[in-house]
Amino acid sequence: MSDLQAAKQAVLDYYQQLDSPYADIEETLSQHCADSYIWRGFHPFGELFDPKQVAQKFWRPLKQSLKALQRRQDIFFAGRNRIQDDEAIWVVSMGHLMGLFDAPFLGIPPTGKIAMLRYCEFHRVKSGKIVETAMYFDLPHLMAQAGVTLFPNQTAAQLVQPGPATHDGLLFGPAPEQDGKDTLALINRMISDLGQWDSELSLEDELRQTWAEDMLWWGPTGIGATYTIPRYALQHSGPFRAAFSDRSKTTHIARLAEGNFGGFFGWPNFSARLTGDFMGLPATNDIGEFRVIDIYRREGDKLAENWIFIDLLHFWKCQGFDFLAQLQNGAEA
Repeated sequence: MSDLQAAKQAVLDYYQQLDSPYADIEETLSQHCADSYIWRGFHPFGELFDPKQVAQKFWRPLKQSLKALQRRQDIFFAGRNRIQDDEAIWVVSMGHLMGLFDAPFLGIPPTGKIAMLRYCEFHRVKSGKIVETAMYFDLPHLMAQAGVTLFPNQTAAQLVQPGPATHDGLLFGPAPEQDGKDTLALINRMISDLGQWDSELSLEDELRQTWAEDMLWWGPTGIGATYTIPRYALQHSGPFRAAFSDRSKTTHIARLAEGNFGGFFGWPNFSARLTGDFMGLPATNDIGEFRVIDIYRREGDKLAENWIFIDLLHFWKCQGFDFLAQLQNGAEA
């Protein structure tokens, strides 16, 4: 078995045990994760540094709230990290965690109905153990399903987001090596073209260099999903650029691809100053961090789909808007 396939199997074995309704969560994480485990999660969790903490602070409360929790994967792939010199192996899983929302979670009121939490995980695997995880999830998406609206002006659509249009995102077996190289090269080119906002082209023509005309951009709740280059420019990229200045350079912890799928994450990916209105909220003139996962599907020589996870609760907390604390205080009152 290749190193990539062995790493995939390690993560699948972990999921099989973790997702069981009878799982001992602490024992599961201790068995599959290194003692020096590093876990990064969206606000309010932040960085945790051992398996027991992750089990007690994240997985146990989540499973107590979303009963009969089920993992519904849409994308699964692995690759070598091309950012770091050691080319560590990472395994990526994206989809929804679905359960019966029967108890509050972080102050979000339960509905007694099916709820789906969008998630994406990057796992670094070494010697059969998970040594590092980025676990990014869309809490405002869960809030919206419970009738909690945080942001007054979402420019695109609120949806439970599907997986790839091609239905081929679960790469449990190996994919042709050249396909992964082509996907990563295209992602790198897109980052170079768009990442610093310094092209002399129009925004739409910038996008056309690396994106399909009928691109799908599956953005987080608070921004939403949008379709085609013109609507993406109108409903997200244009308003985003207009709202920010002093954008830092892009930094990633991991960037990889396999087959037609690839992605990256940072902690943070970049920072920028909020100098205009954004998501219906006023400019603060303060710098904010963007912790982001991007997952891409390549089709030919263009990017066709993009799934985005942004820690908007962390970003707005940096701007003085602690939406989660407000929600929790309201629930306590």
